[in-house]
Amino acid sequence: MNMSAIPQERHELILKRLEEDGRVLASTLARELGATEDTIRRDLRELAKAGRCQRVYGGALPIIRASASLQARDGQGQARKAALARAAVKIVQPGDTLLIDAGSTNTAIARALPEGQSLTVITNAPAVANLLLGRNGVDVMVIGGRLDHRTGGTLGARALDELRRLKVTLCFPGICAVSVADGITAFDQEDAFLKEAMMQASAAVVAVTTTDKMETRAPFGAAPIASITHLVVEAGADPAGVEAFAKAGVAIHIAEEARNG
Repeated sequence: MNMSAIPQERHELILKRLEEDGRVLASTLARELGATEDTIRRDLRELAKAGRCQRVYGGALPIIRASASLQARDGQGQARKAALARAAVKIVQPGDTLLIDAGSTNTAIARALPEGQSLTVITNAPAVANLLLGRNGVDVMVIGGRLDHRTGGTLGARALDELRRLKVTLCFPGICAVSVADGITAFDQEDAFLKEAMMQASAAVVAVTTTDKMETRAPFGAAPIASITHLVVEAGADPAGVEAFAKAGVAIHIAEEARNG
């Protein structure tokens, strides 16, 4: 395909790739479009200036915005989240006590948890609790507080008080944005407080993230990179970005390719 002389068509295709894949690489786009990498980098700068994408080393990511409702997110990228969940639950050991935050990826993790392993799951998310209700070998505890319709979990003083009394094996915080520089960040201050309390109550933290949330930032800090024990990423995650997390001391787990259909 040769679109090197048609900037508008290149821009439209770049945005389509961002929507479909969650990231683009300048080198790949240059080969696909029959353009030079300098041309593609200029396109990405123009799109970033217009607020259509976020420039990162080697390519671009979609603009990260405050999350839609949990119901809306549950219907997005289901195969990708299921692949991440299958990788994430391999970290869980029989007898573990887990803290599972609200979020569509964490709902997939709850769905993928194995039966018969004497697990205790503590969650602020009714969706997670409902999935595990009656599951063989899984005891479920629910954290109280104000139920937030956007995050799908409880927030506020009561939830924080209950978390401060806990000591658990693993925590799965909901990931709004994560980067080496800023760690885990959130769009809502109360949600950031809750994630921080969850991680402080846990011996190990497992951050499970889709590609579009890697190396992005939200306004409220929840935990620095040093708080993350494990990072579970998609098969197509940028190798350079993954390596940066590994150099920061995080154990990397790469999911299998998503099973579509």
